[in-house]
Amino acid sequence: MIIGEGLKDGYLSEAEIRAIVKEGLASCALDGKRVIVLIPDSTRTMPMPLMFDLLEEYVGQRVTKLDFLVALGTHQPLDDGQLTKLVGRRVVDGKVGSIQIFNHEWQKPESFVHIGTIPAKEIHQITDGLLSNDVPVQLNRHIFDYDQIIICSPVFPHEVVGFSGGNKYFFPGIAGPEIINFTHWLGALITSYKVIGMLNTPVRVVIERAADFVNIPTMCFGLVVKHEGVAGLYFGPVKEAWQAAAKLSSNRQIVYKEKSFKRVLSIMPKMYDDLWTAAKGMYKLEPVIADGGEVVIFAPHIHEVSYTHGKLIDEIGYHCRDYFLSQWERYKDYPGGVLAHSTHLIGLGKYDSETGIETSRIQVTLATGISAERCRRINLGYLSPAEININEWEYREEEGILVVPQAGELLYRLRNP
Repeated sequence: MIIGEGLKDGYLSEAEIRAIVKEGLASCALDGKRVIVLIPDSTRTMPMPLMFDLLEEYVGQRVTKLDFLVALGTHQPLDDGQLTKLVGRRVVDGKVGSIQIFNHEWQKPESFVHIGTIPAKEIHQITDGLLSNDVPVQLNRHIFDYDQIIICSPVFPHEVVGFSGGNKYFFPGIAGPEIINFTHWLGALITSYKVIGMLNTPVRVVIERAADFVNIPTMCFGLVVKHEGVAGLYFGPVKEAWQAAAKLSSNRQIVYKEKSFKRVLSIMPKMYDDLWTAAKGMYKLEPVIADGGEVVIFAPHIHEVSYTHGKLIDEIGYHCRDYFLSQWERYKDYPGGVLAHSTHLIGLGKYDSETGIETSRIQVTLATGISAERCRRINLGYLSPAEININEWEYREEEGILVVPQAGELLYRLRNP
């Protein structure tokens, strides 16, 4: 049974959110148990301080242990200051009182437990023959010290899986690198253009299949959040709560435009601190950019391509999917997640293996703190942030110019593509 509410217009009040959380948690047999909550990092808009307080209030006195695990995937770990901002409580040595807040450590093999393998034959069937290899399933070993898992996940249109949230907080949230790289490369093979904002995708099927190996009882809060407030909150079994939130997200977090644009200015909020995360300013706008058009990612505060994967991105650059597939022997040993990010940011394109000429459908230009030389080296355009006067871009949609403030979470689509 799903507990919760979603609004077609407007936002839930704090009292309504509190009532849903209270009712949802009261429906679970948590007394005397050890509970761990999987939560997002700071790259997602989320009322995490409120949810943290409510979880502590309604669970803390009933259980023997309540801890939190940040589902980082391959994002950078959060220090005490960042965790403090995330949960709205002072964090000292990774703790708020008796509550421990763990960072996922995807790069440490000793931090994982192998829980199963999805066989190649099944993968071949799920992916319609795109890939045919065994996929080992590993998860952060911390969760096996607990009796109950609660996923606390905002749901947004997503470039790899269709919609984020739900069991994605296991894979890639707290997963080992093999399934992280596999799912991201699968999404890249299908292309973000086709995947983003779709409820049913092969990547989601793989994630749900991998979740079958998790033998710890798990429930989920699925939130649909905009900068103005919480549009919906659902609690229940993971897949059902996620589906309810994803359906609402498809109504509240997709913006439809009547025509395509030749130039788009994506203004990135400061919660994205490198290009790896700020690339959402391209993913979410790609569907409304005309062939031959340009997206400018405007983020003067960003000075790094990726704090985790920057060295590898410097080696391979940004290219379309077919660039890598045509030279697979050269690139096959790079992590699938890195290759996928490369193709997602550059978007659709073609590569002529005879001439070595790559042609992208649109131009991706950075107006960030990343140097012009580095942009050229990784195959991206450069525009000095100082040259951009936002006022000169605004209110020109009839001319084919779109400005998107706080880009990165809302998906833009053509009404009649």
